[in-house]
Amino acid sequence: MTVFLVIGGIGLVLLLASLVFGDVFESFDIGEGGFSGIAAGIGAVVFGASGVLALAADLPLVWAYVIGVGFAVLASVVAQRVIKQLSDTEDGPPPPLDGAFGMTTATTGPSGGEVRLEGVRDLEARLAWAEEEIAAGTRVVVVAVSGSRVQVRPA
Repeated sequence: MTVFLVIGGIGLVLLLASLVFGDVFESFDIGEGGFSGIAAGIGAVVFGASGVLALAADLPLVWAYVIGVGFAVLASVVAQRVIKQLSDTEDGPPPPLDGAFGMTTATTGPSGGEVRLEGVRDLEARLAWAEEEIAAGTRVVVVAVSGSRVQVRPA
């Protein structure tokens, strides 16, 4: 029973470390999303738990290992597939804003203002500034980006 408890404990530590600090195996470049520390941790925890349960049910030690390995492999494969599907649905990086066109929604100048940009999937007005005063409703182009703010000039 000690083997199952130790491997399950190591799996729990690996799983928690992967959840708190990010995927442990990601820094080792093991495959392109091909192996996850979370899936390995889940497999080890399931191995330990199912082995302990099999021994608690008075099954022979050989069957405890067979059941532990079987459930561990199944749990790891299912976890890895779910992780892969979730990572495939992640959004890509936002499009670059330099050179994007838009319209000022408020008077914009050195002290600030607002613009609505075209084609960058912005849902709301974006904070902006310009070197000179630009009236509301003027077509502008982005010349620089600083965080979520953009510097604009008349187009």
